[in-house]
Amino acid sequence: MLVIENGIVLEGMDLDPKRVNIAIEDGKITEISREKIPSDHKIDAEGCIIAPGFINAHVHTADSILKDLGDGKSLDEIVKPPMGLKHKMLENAKDKEIKEATRASIIEMISTGTTTFIDYREGGIKGIKLLKNALKGLPINSIILGRDPIFLEENPSTTKLKNRIIKLLRFADGIGPSGFGEITDETAHKIVEECEKWDKIASIHVAESIKAQRFSVEKTGKSEVQRAIDAGFHLLVHFTNPLPGDLQLVSKNKATIVACPRSNGMLATGIPPIAKIHKNVNLLLGTDNIMFNAPDMFREMEYTLKVTRALKGGYFHPREVLKMVTTNFHRFFDKKIGCIAEGFQADLIIVESLSKNPYLSLINRSQSKNIRYVIIKGKIVKR
Repeated sequence: MLVIENGIVLEGMDLDPKRVNIAIEDGKITEISREKIPSDHKIDAEGCIIAPGFINAHVHTADSILKDLGDGKSLDEIVKPPMGLKHKMLENAKDKEIKEATRASIIEMISTGTTTFIDYREGGIKGIKLLKNALKGLPINSIILGRDPIFLEENPSTTKLKNRIIKLLRFADGIGPSGFGEITDETAHKIVEECEKWDKIASIHVAESIKAQRFSVEKTGKSEVQRAIDAGFHLLVHFTNPLPGDLQLVSKNKATIVACPRSNGMLATGIPPIAKIHKNVNLLLGTDNIMFNAPDMFREMEYTLKVTRALKGGYFHPREVLKMVTTNFHRFFDKKIGCIAEGFQADLIIVESLSKNPYLSLINRSQSKNIRYVIIKGKIVKR
């Protein structure tokens, strides 16, 4: 049994700061107590904050081979499949190159306190297998959402489409197509239908650009968000440029949104209305494409907090931003992960306290060098 004592623990779904001790056994948090817990294996966390490990809810690790390429090009020129710069370069890259770059990015995530990530994986089953090979021997929790070139076809055979989706779901934890600029409503409905049968995640990018939203309305009379909700998706990525009524639709259907503010800023597509989303909808954060963002949740949280206050023109509590990369995940993914509570998986970080405010200490000041321990599934993986 591992015991962590003498630190400030951000406990429970509301991340309440408490001076308590934590016992970990068989990969789970078995006890949280103000009393001393006897054990021969202890970590003295005096002067530290103990927080849930960070969850990067949207990342593309395959494009780790393309860091900082395409700067100055439009969103479509960089990432729109199948002819975007990213897709053409991935198609011509060697498997070994992709695997090694992906593995390096995953190690970087662990070093910056990320203990779980959701990868939106290009390359079909081959791409999923490459990621699984890159993950070998690494302790991080991964959720892999696949996609297939057949999704881009205008009128794919229903039988062929279903078979491709089923094949993907045998290898992946769900499916994450690019967006409604590339797939039809019929394909979207079939993806969700099969994911529900397999009890797997169906996610899609929506409202990343105002151009995409306008095109969707012109083509179908509906925003991308409405089309996603109509299809049954419950994990929507970006939501940077919602149209009137979009947020109410998401809230009514109890969907979760993953915002990626640094990515949107880098690509000049706007800033997601975090404060408005947060009031109505469960909200997560992701770092998006590694080709133009380091997969560092410290940096994502700091940017999110500051641009949200600027956009709102008022106060936004830093604890709410920290929830977006920790406990809010449990509200979407009904597994005991993302929270420091008895019975939850022991995914924790122990970080030097750099100010009197534990939330701002993590968001505003902490870096990888300030992390003393990363613990995943109860095992120390970085010290």
